[in-house]
Amino acid sequence: MPDAIRVLVAEDHPVYRDGLRAILAASPTVELVGEAHDGDDAVRLAAELRPRVVLMDVQLPGRNGIEATRAICASTPGTSVLILTMFDDDESVFGAMQAGARGYLLKDAQSADLLAAIQAVAQGGAVFGPGVARRISAFFAAGDLGPRARPFPELTDRERQVLERIARGEGNAVIADRLGLSLKTVRNYASTIFDKLMVATRSEAIVRAREAGLGTGTSARSPRDE
Repeated sequence: MPDAIRVLVAEDHPVYRDGLRAILAASPTVELVGEAHDGDDAVRLAAELRPRVVLMDVQLPGRNGIEATRAICASTPGTSVLILTMFDDDESVFGAMQAGARGYLLKDAQSADLLAAIQAVAQGGAVFGPGVARRISAFFAAGDLGPRARPFPELTDRERQVLERIARGEGNAVIADRLGLSLKTVRNYASTIFDKLMVATRSEAIVRAREAGLGTGTSARSPRDE
């Protein structure tokens, strides 16, 4: 008999986490090896425990599920991520796919479907629930590449606006003036953006943004950032 599939659960809702624990405990084919209550815990425990599958909620405190998925796929290549969420909007679905998730199920999926999905992604397959699969089919049938092509889905709309201006070469003071924000707020946004993009410097953020097509408008000469 093959070894049980090692599973890490990343879920901050206690009731749903308890339900997942019960489902996994009742199956001889899987083994629950850890539980993460936020995105940072998920990344840390994935690297430490090396599970075969991570069951990942999208809406996690701190680093969200899509950001955590991207980090896990980059740092722990032997681990597959299966998204479990209440949300099936285009941005969440395609953001998860871009981040490297191997599957995407809604939280109302039946226990048997969840266990089958774990088996499938553990074997290198891709799994999407019926509703999500229909959304993906409709997306490609319509030829609409908008949500899928949207860069950095982990950023909020305001963070993307700030990054766009950083990519144009604007300094924090200029960005604050153009967006009607305080200088401190812009600095906080910039710090959050760098964390989400996993870059250490402003120059690295500019390179990543421009590679994704941001900052291609009129550049602004800006003063040195404080």
